[in-house]
Amino acid sequence: MSQVFAPSRPRHGLSLRRLLLAGVAIGLLPGAAHAADEPAAAAPAPAPEAAVDEGDYGAPILVTARRRAEKAQDVPVALSVVGGDLVEQRGDYTLAAVQQVAPSLQLFSFNPRNTNINIRGLGSNVALTNDGLENGVGVYIDDVYYGRVGASQFDLVDLERIEVLRGPQGTLFGKNTTAGAINITTRQPSFDFGGQVEATLGDYGFHQVRGSVTGGLTDWAAVRVSIADTHRDGFLTNVHNGKKIHDYDNFTARGQLLLTQGEGFSLRLIGDYAKQTLNCCVRLPSTVFTTYDDGNTIANNFAIRAARAGYTPLATDPFARKVDVDGQFQANMNQWGISGKADWDVGPVTLSSITAYRAWNWYPRNDSDATSLSVNTLNHQENNQRQFSQEFRVASNGDTRLSYVLGAYYFWQIINGSGAAGYGVDAPLWLFPNADPVVSNAAVNGFVARSSSNPETKSAALFGQASYAIIPDSLSLTLGLRYTHEKKQGSYSQWWAEGNDLSSLTAAQRTAAIALRNSLNPVTSYSTGFTDNSLSGLATLSYKVTPDMLIYATYSRGNKSGGLNLTNIPAGVSPDVGGEKVDNYEAGVKSQFWGGKATLNAAAFWTNIFDYQTAITEQIVGTNSTRNYITNIPEARARGFELDGALALSRYVNLNASLAYTDAYYVDFKNGPTPVEALNPTTGGSAVTDLSGKPLSGVPEWSWSAGGDFAIPLGTTKWGDAQFYGRADYSWRSSYYTAVSDSRYSLVPSYGVANARIGVRLDDGLIDLSLWAKNLFDKDYVDTLSVANTGLVTATVGDPRTIGVTLRSKF
Repeated sequence: MSQVFAPSRPRHGLSLRRLLLAGVAIGLLPGAAHAADEPAAAAPAPAPEAAVDEGDYGAPILVTARRRAEKAQDVPVALSVVGGDLVEQRGDYTLAAVQQVAPSLQLFSFNPRNTNINIRGLGSNVALTNDGLENGVGVYIDDVYYGRVGASQFDLVDLERIEVLRGPQGTLFGKNTTAGAINITTRQPSFDFGGQVEATLGDYGFHQVRGSVTGGLTDWAAVRVSIADTHRDGFLTNVHNGKKIHDYDNFTARGQLLLTQGEGFSLRLIGDYAKQTLNCCVRLPSTVFTTYDDGNTIANNFAIRAARAGYTPLATDPFARKVDVDGQFQANMNQWGISGKADWDVGPVTLSSITAYRAWNWYPRNDSDATSLSVNTLNHQENNQRQFSQEFRVASNGDTRLSYVLGAYYFWQIINGSGAAGYGVDAPLWLFPNADPVVSNAAVNGFVARSSSNPETKSAALFGQASYAIIPDSLSLTLGLRYTHEKKQGSYSQWWAEGNDLSSLTAAQRTAAIALRNSLNPVTSYSTGFTDNSLSGLATLSYKVTPDMLIYATYSRGNKSGGLNLTNIPAGVSPDVGGEKVDNYEAGVKSQFWGGKATLNAAAFWTNIFDYQTAITEQIVGTNSTRNYITNIPEARARGFELDGALALSRYVNLNASLAYTDAYYVDFKNGPTPVEALNPTTGGSAVTDLSGKPLSGVPEWSWSAGGDFAIPLGTTKWGDAQFYGRADYSWRSSYYTAVSDSRYSLVPSYGVANARIGVRLDDGLIDLSLWAKNLFDKDYVDTLSVANTGLVTATVGDPRTIGVTLRSKF
C-alpha cells in the first residue's frame, strides 16, 4: 500500500478529531493501498481512529475490510484505498477520477449509462451497456450494491474512503462479482457538532458548492446532511447552432440518521437523491477511411454518403472540439434511495442487517448520425430501474485465533426499458442509395420503431469466510465459500410505431418497403429466462516473515450468472447468455521499513476467465449496418503485477507511486467480430474472425501514477497557525483498443495527465484557500474511439486544462 501522510494539525473537538485522524490513517493517501479482504469480524462502526500522536508521521493505515479497524499491512489480499480527504485535496467529485490514483482500475464512459469499469483488465469490455448483462465489477455505497453502473455516475459527496478490491469478491460482499468491487463509504453522523463547507469557481463557467453538517439531536440520535451542486459549461462547440455542449449539471443530497441504544446497538438510516442534466453526448470526428485493407473501396462509405447528400463534414480533428449535429441529444438521469443498517453487539458476535431500496431513471436522446442532416432523428434507450436488497451477517467479535463472518443475501432488480429508432428526410438517400426513391422515401422517411424490455433478476446467496491463526501473529489460513441461486427472466418487443401509409404503393413496392424497414428495425417479440446455481470461494495462506513483512498466496473462484439478450438479436444467437467463471491466483508481499515511514508492496496475479461475457458489435454482411448483442468468449486471461510504494519523509513531505502491468488477452475467441477495415463483404469476407491471442479491449498494458504533497508552516497569524501547502499528481496509461475486434482504428494512443494544487490553510481547517489546475499541461488525449462500418471513426476526448480556486472551511 502506498502511504503518504498529510501534515498534521490541531483539530476541533473530539468527534472531528476522530474523523480527521481516520483521514490521516486512511484518506490523505494517494491511491493504492493494499489491504485485505479477510472475514468480516465484529463491528460495523464509526470511522477508525488511528493510534498516533499529533506529531507522528508514517503512521499505520487503517482499513475496515473485516468490518473493524485494522492495519492494512496485516491483511493478505490486494485492496486500493483512496481516502475522502485525498479526494478533497485533488478536487475530485466523480468516480471516474479515482482511476488516476488506482492504476489497476479503468473506467470508460460514452455517457453515464454506457459506462464500463474493469479491474486488472476484467469486468466489462468497451461497449454499449446491455440491460440484460451485469458488470463484473460491483459498485457498493455504504454497503448497498448498485445494480446499474450508471447509478454510480453522480457526484460523490462527503466521502470517508473508496476501496478498490481486486479479484472475485463473493465471500464477503453481498452481490457476487468476478472482477472486483468498488466499495464506497461515506462519513457517518457524529454526536459532536461539526461540518464543512466549500465553494469553487473555475474557468468554463465552473462553479460548485459542497457542504455537510453533523451533530447530535439527543444523547442517542445524531444526524448528518450533505449536499453538492456542480455546474460547468460545455467543452465542445456545435457549429450547427453555435452552442456549447457537453456541459455538466449535477445536484446531490444525502441525509443520515444514527440511532444508538446503549453500547451494543446502532441503526444508521440513509436517504439520498441526485439529479443530473447534461447536454451530452456527441462524439467527435476523428478519422475517415474509405478503403478496406485489400484496397477496395468501402461501398456507400461516409465520404460517398456526404458527397451524395451535398454535405460538407467537419475536418477530422477531435481536438478542435467541434461537432455539427442537428438532432436532440441529452443525458439526463435521476435517482433516489433509502437504506437502513442495524448492528447489534451481543457479546461473542455482532448481528448486522442491511435493507435498501433504490430507483434510477435514465432519459437520453442521441444524434447518432454525427451530422447536421436529418438521418437518425431518434436513437435511444430509456431505463427505469428499481432494486431491493436485504443482507444479514453474523460476525465474530474480539481478537481471537478464529474469526469469521456468515451471511445471507437477497437481491431483486427490474429494468423497464423503452427504446426508439427514428429516421428523417435525409435517411432514404443516406442509407439506401440504390433503392427506388419512391420506395425508400415511403419506407424510411418518418419511420419510427419503438421497443420495450424488462429484464428481471432475483438472487439469493449464502456466504461465509473464516480466518484461523495456525501460529498466532505469524501463520494464518483464510477460507471462504459462497452459494448463489439466481433466476433471470425478461421479454423484448419491437414494433413499428410511426411511418408513411404504404397502401398506395404497388404490391411489389410494398414488399420492397417492408424489406427496408425490416433491415433497420424488424418487428419481433419474445420472452426468455433461466435459473442459475453456482459455488464460489477462496483460500488464502499468509505468513509474517517479520513484524514488518507479510507474504501471502490466494486462490479464488468467482461466478457470475448468465445474461439476457433482450434486443434485436440475429438468427442463430441465443437470447440466453451463459454464466461466467473465474479462477484467480495471486501472491504478494507487504513490507515496511524505516520505522513504518516507508512502504513497498507487490502483488502478482494470474486470472483465467471461462465463458467471458461480452457485448458484440457485428456487421451485417452485404450492408453497412450493424447489430449489437451479448455473447460468451470461451476463454480469456489476465496476468500481471502491481507495485505500490510510499515514503513519508517527514510530517510535512510525503511521496507515493503505483505501477500496474496487465497482460489481458483472448485465449480462445475463434468467432470474434472482424475489424471493419478487414471485412469486405463484396468479396466474400466473413463477419467473424479468430481473435485468439489478441488483446482484450479497454486494457492498457502499463499504467502508473505518482504524487506527493508538502506543507510549510507559516507561523502564527491573528487567525491562528497557518501553512502553505501543495499537492501534485501524474498518471499515465499505455495505448489500448476500444473495439472488441481490436480494429487498429480503435487504438487509443498512450497519454499522461497531471493535476496540481497549492494553497494556504489554518492548522485547524477553519480557512483553506487553494488554487488548482486539472490537466495542468493541457494534454490532448483520447478516451475512446468508435469505428463505424462506413469508415467514420469518432472519439471521446479528455477534458482540456481547467483552473480554479476553492475556499473551504471546517468547523
